[in-house]
Amino acid sequence: MPAPSSEPREIRHRDAEKTRAEILEVATAEFADKGYTGARVDEIADRTSTTKRMIYYYFGGKEQLYLAALENAYSVIRGLESEVDIDQLDPAEAIRKVAELTFDHHESHPDFLRLVSIENIHRAEHLTRSELLPRLAAPTVDVLGAILERGRESGLFRTDVDALDVHMVISSFCVFRTANRHTFQAIFQRDMLDPARREHYRRMLADLVLDFLTAR
Repeated sequence: MPAPSSEPREIRHRDAEKTRAEILEVATAEFADKGYTGARVDEIADRTSTTKRMIYYYFGGKEQLYLAALENAYSVIRGLESEVDIDQLDPAEAIRKVAELTFDHHESHPDFLRLVSIENIHRAEHLTRSELLPRLAAPTVDVLGAILERGRESGLFRTDVDALDVHMVISSFCVFRTANRHTFQAIFQRDMLDPARREHYRRMLADLVLDFLTAR
């Protein structure tokens, strides 16, 4: 007698993962647009093929859904950082690669920057409860730390900076360019996201970081 097919269970699993991913995508946009306080689970349910009850089944509640959206947003950039093949690049090229990757990600994920800004308003009270928190820092520190070590060993990079110093410099540029776009344009009449200036800013970021690391 043939064994019963596992296909229905596999289909249910895929459907559940698809539904969860859809909820997270919509929730990310809703929280980024309206903040934690202003976002409504009812609205998220209306914009997805599910119900408020189902959202609570998957995530537990509004706070847990917000935290899941925040964790997912961080996990995307951390996943990209961990995939950088730094062993095939010299230290200067590797630093430039990380800077450009962060530049590209932050430009294409404005909801991520808004979520981070919102969580800072809440003094990271939700993020500090995340079980994933230790893993959200490791890729950045590990990748940049390895690049800096090779650069110091070769005499190329200065020895008085660490991975978090470099991460702060790169993030500051990328976050400011997107998060402050509208106020900067209103005051100086320059759009920092103008496609005509994109490559100029992308190159400028990497040059700034490398100039800082090689300054004596």
